[in-house]
Amino acid sequence: MKPMPTDLPEFLRQLFWDVNFNALEWQTDRDLIVRRILQAGNWSAIRWLRSTWGDERLRDWLQVHAGGRLSPRQLRYWALVLDLPAQEVDRWIAQAKNNPWGRRSQI
Repeated sequence: MKPMPTDLPEFLRQLFWDVNFNALEWQTDRDLIVRRILQAGNWSAIRWLRSTWGDERLRDWLQVHAGGRLSPRQLRYWALVLDLPAQEVDRWIAQAKNNPWGRRSQI
């Protein structure tokens, strides 16, 4: 396993418009960084994350975080890419739909 770089690549800056990008550190802000890239990252950001952290760690992260608050569409995509168990992903999606924040777009 490669160690994570200490500085994030500049092309990720646009994903973190709401935080001080220069203060982000992989060790302390990993969940924010991973979640943001999985939710809104472009192809370059996704390639960077997959090549530096690896699919196995991404799969583990999603399982530990029960889908990581990704949308059902995003979860379906990552389930295919990372070969996540379909039943587990279905459960995450059901939980998200039962959450008031998950229902806000179903009105």
